[in-house]
Amino acid sequence: MDRSTATQPPAHRTADPLRERAAEVLWANWTGTSTVPSLALYPHQWSWDSAFIAIGLRHLSPLRAQLELETLLAAQWGDGRVPHIVFNDAVPPGAYFPGPDFWRSTTAGRRAGAPGGVQTSGIVQPPVHALAAWLVHRADPGLSRARSFLARLRPRLAAWHRYLMTARDAGGAGLAAVLHPWEQGMDNSPCWDGPLSRVEPADPGAFRRADLDHGAPGDRPTDTDYGRYVRLAAQYRDQGYEDAGRDGTRRDPGAFSVEDPAFNALLITSEYALALIEAELDGTECRPSERRERARALTDTLVARLWDPARALFLCRDLRSDRLIAERGVTGLIPLVLPALPPAVTAALVRTARGPHFGLGGATRLVPSYDLTGPAFDPRRYWRGPAWFNTNWLVAKGLRLHGELPLADRLRAAMLDAADASDFAEYVDPYTGAGRGARRFGWTAALTLDLLRKEEVRT
Repeated sequence: MDRSTATQPPAHRTADPLRERAAEVLWANWTGTSTVPSLALYPHQWSWDSAFIAIGLRHLSPLRAQLELETLLAAQWGDGRVPHIVFNDAVPPGAYFPGPDFWRSTTAGRRAGAPGGVQTSGIVQPPVHALAAWLVHRADPGLSRARSFLARLRPRLAAWHRYLMTARDAGGAGLAAVLHPWEQGMDNSPCWDGPLSRVEPADPGAFRRADLDHGAPGDRPTDTDYGRYVRLAAQYRDQGYEDAGRDGTRRDPGAFSVEDPAFNALLITSEYALALIEAELDGTECRPSERRERARALTDTLVARLWDPARALFLCRDLRSDRLIAERGVTGLIPLVLPALPPAVTAALVRTARGPHFGLGGATRLVPSYDLTGPAFDPRRYWRGPAWFNTNWLVAKGLRLHGELPLADRLRAAMLDAADASDFAEYVDPYTGAGRGARRFGWTAALTLDLLRKEEVRT
């Protein structure tokens, strides 16, 4: 099968209308080489979106899922970073801000090895890619081996992890730091309010928000917060996308530098997946793995630096103050995906998920993005309370991993109901499941396909 055949939807049909509708979303959002999260709101390729989309696409077309990841990683920078956006030249320049003219990757990113043939952003997103690559391989190992899929991705994934564990080790303890809220993926979380308060917003007249053309202002970040995002990104661009931890040199962490539990839990999860990829390629399944040992050691570091026993939750660490940020976000539950968590920590996380702050199995249908009792909670506004399908998929995966099967099954059923009723919304009200943001959203449709399969692949 070649690249051209992957542009056509598979001919087979099923009796499951939800599966068919989810598949139609992914076919509609396919550009020929990758999948956009949303045709109107997000018309380019996003990094962690593509990883989650590939996880769902593997159930429809393993070849197309492979191409999804290959296209993204082809835009990798020479220093190993995987940019959070790969821009499509066919999209009009004003369709999305900040666009390629803002990031200036081919000029501002030259020292960091930005590719010359494609325009990208200069920041990153959570490293779900090795996990996605392993799951995509397992969907059709024969096709994967015939195309040397894992062999070609392996060095790129290794360079990506190396970048995060060296250049982004701004705190010096081994965890990766995020330098912008967009990097963590939960852009508008109240967890960032403290560090962001140190950032002077950019002049509102210096940019135009394209997101408000497609979303209600009450659902989106405020103008002040958006101005801070623009200022941070411009400062990073203007310093040539230089990182505080590069070459072992510790520099001023800057106004925003945070160790985030979800970002690092996904890095650890992908280290486990990369260990499986290397074992598959090298024929060393039964031998001890340096990557698995590193993943366990990083889990210990995560617990030592970000676990708060009083709140029974992982918290973000502000590297400017070297203190934990007290806000409770869903980011603190994502480490449930880690197999080597201490049992006491796992049990406490499950209690927290079920308790008054997140309400899982009780007050809420889906896990909210932020503390239900927190002063900034808003069930409508972007990452300040609504439930997202990718974070709920990760929480369900973690619950299942640690034997919480009834709770995981209930969460799975609630996710499928919400995806169905909301037309695959970008995010939903955690109490009612009412859709918010974009509809026919890429990862919502993709993860719906994954949930419908009712299968767990070894990671």
